[in-house]
Amino acid sequence: MADQTLPPFASSGAPRVTPERILHRAARIEDALHEFRENRARKRGYHTTIIPYKGYGSTEWVRVLSRVLLTGDRKPRRRLPIIGRREEMVRGWRSFTAVPINEVEVIVTVGGIEHQVKADRGGVVDAVVPATLEPGWHTITLQAEDSEPVESSIFVIAPDARFGVVSDIDDTVMVTALPRPLLAAWNTFVLDEHARVPTPGMAVLLDRLATEHPGSPTIYLSTGAWNVAPTLSRFLSRNLYPAGPLLLTDWGPTHDRLFRSGREHKRDNLHRLAEEFPSMRWLLVGDDGQHDEEIYGEFEEQHPENVAAIAIRQLSPSEAVLAGGRSKAESMSDKSDALWVYAPDGSGLAKQLGAADIL
Repeated sequence: MADQTLPPFASSGAPRVTPERILHRAARIEDALHEFRENRARKRGYHTTIIPYKGYGSTEWVRVLSRVLLTGDRKPRRRLPIIGRREEMVRGWRSFTAVPINEVEVIVTVGGIEHQVKADRGGVVDAVVPATLEPGWHTITLQAEDSEPVESSIFVIAPDARFGVVSDIDDTVMVTALPRPLLAAWNTFVLDEHARVPTPGMAVLLDRLATEHPGSPTIYLSTGAWNVAPTLSRFLSRNLYPAGPLLLTDWGPTHDRLFRSGREHKRDNLHRLAEEFPSMRWLLVGDDGQHDEEIYGEFEEQHPENVAAIAIRQLSPSEAVLAGGRSKAESMSDKSDALWVYAPDGSGLAKQLGAADIL
């Protein structure tokens, strides 16, 4: 493994001495709550379960994403004698009732080689391991404690790939009006996932981009919580969006602050992609209801060589009201050397991207 190159964000596996971090009081309270719930769940006979998420990588390394939870045995669902009933009625709140296992060891098997990684305080595994894989989709195996082995998908980006898509989710590919707290809580915790509304034309746009640029990755970058990753994955698949990794975050306090920053999460992952794939140029897709214009503009200013274009979906007046207004960023196309396109739906964005020979 020593001759394999890991990306700048990865650890080489050598021991590293770091000063012990002093946890924020809210983080200490959260850890105590997690420990109480974990002990209680184990006494009740809950078992270790790994929720796999799609990952990505190069021909020399892969980024593995998953979450380790304690879950109870699933009870058989009562079959309702209703013609045309849905097989699953999944409310968002169910995603938040499982118990995460803090800092548990996970065995990742890639290409027949085992690697040991560790979950974070919220049970989330986000680790880079060396691997020698051909471009395209691959299957890896994950196992923790006494859990059943589970398979996860990894998209390996070819060394000669030069184009990819990074897309926001909320109000970009799915209408959620997320910034409004009450409506966000309704969409997340109550609303049946089948009732979530896809943004008109966006699935066709992203699918055409994937077809026009064979082997290009589609990465979904959102401030949503890892708890809803399975729900989002089913939504994207059901509405025919291209398959791709989800880069989400974990709600709650960090080691040094009360709340996590959604903006920093997006900035950090964009910069990470620029360092991992310095030759890639990304089409950044977002909306004008949050901070996408500001974040994408900053990224283009710092990494102009990594931006192919920026596509912003314009919210309707009613969506803008629900979203708490529009972005205050104005005339970004006049301040940037990159191509900026604006339209209320995927069709309008596709026409402009086509005129620029990107689609």
